[in-house]
Amino acid sequence: MNSSHLVKATRITDISRWQRQSDVSEAEYLSKGDFTKCSLKVIFGGQCLVNVNVLNRKRGGSGFGFGSSRRTLWCATELVTTTMKVPGKLQLTVWALGIGGAALFIAIIIRQDLSKVGEAFAAAGWAIVGVVAYHFVVPVFLDTVAWWVLFPRSDRLPVRKLLWMRWIGESVSTLVPSAAVGGDMVRARLAAIKGAPLPIAASTVLVDVTLGVFTQAAFTVLGVVLLVGATGQKNFVRPTLIGTLIGVVGVVGFYFVQRLGMFRFLAKIVARMANSPEWQSLVQGGETLDQTVRALYARRKAVFACCAWTILSLVLGSGEIWIALHALDLHATIAKAVILQSMVLTVRSAAFAVPSGLGVQETGYYFVGQLLGIPDYLAITLALIARVRELALGIPGVICWQLIEARRVWRRRLAANAR
Repeated sequence: MNSSHLVKATRITDISRWQRQSDVSEAEYLSKGDFTKCSLKVIFGGQCLVNVNVLNRKRGGSGFGFGSSRRTLWCATELVTTTMKVPGKLQLTVWALGIGGAALFIAIIIRQDLSKVGEAFAAAGWAIVGVVAYHFVVPVFLDTVAWWVLFPRSDRLPVRKLLWMRWIGESVSTLVPSAAVGGDMVRARLAAIKGAPLPIAASTVLVDVTLGVFTQAAFTVLGVVLLVGATGQKNFVRPTLIGTLIGVVGVVGFYFVQRLGMFRFLAKIVARMANSPEWQSLVQGGETLDQTVRALYARRKAVFACCAWTILSLVLGSGEIWIALHALDLHATIAKAVILQSMVLTVRSAAFAVPSGLGVQETGYYFVGQLLGIPDYLAITLALIARVRELALGIPGVICWQLIEARRVWRRRLAANAR
């Protein structure tokens, strides 16, 4: 390796402290000529998803300088620099889906009588504030409890702390174009930051998401049954149930992969590619995560409690739609609210890759509203009220997340400069 070669890394991780993840920072490292380099790449669709450079220190090596404080990082035998970036094709796909969703949203809006939509939205008035408050107090809180019961008692964080983590996670999933999974990773990270063991934090989120798909499938079936009973139409039943069944089969497969130990399997592949004994710590970490996941699924009472709280959240979450229906004088009934909630959630989940479900959610309200006899412009008004609720809760949530991360970076830099 050339002694003047400069390696730029977005993440620098000391192997001896891999699992604690306490030494992640941005820096540039200059090779001293006493390291050999091995590169590992994960290729998907012709694009590099992950590039791992393993720098093995030769005997008598002198180490690396770190930042302005010249702190020396000493590892037993190696330092790992990892670069992760969104592949070009995937990024283009996200942008294309986002633009397509925005175009669909605009097309639906301009087809309506905007004056009527504006009047109906203004007529809702303070009921919109009620929708926002109801969503935070009921669905977000109940989803938090569903997550909370999965934690073992010895590692369980207070509900009040998990509540704001859940809120931030939902905000990220709603507003950040991350295929609706970014928020789950954020809340797992926040739980680990606040004291939960990292395997517990990650595993509870993984199990919560998996169980959530099962319960939403049951909620979809409930909505279909109520919609058939309310309208007498059955032409949409088969495609809806087939789509739901495909989704459930996929999640069942994912569940069995979790039980078989997918994290240890992936870690072993990386360790074998690296061909270095120090990477066995990664395999051990993967095995620990697999054992934690299996232990959580073995707690049957907690699993059933999580499912019960989640289905309760879905059903009672229909209350915000009932409030909007009542504010718009649309003969609000519990059945109508549950139908709209379940069908719109199903449509949005099916198009999870569309950032924020833009255009897709509005289409769901539009067509389900037609089946229920709701005028077009009022169905769009319902969709706009739902969007306002997402923005009213989501924007502060994303800002709070950024402030938390910025404060951690700032403290880390102050600590580094103090040395």
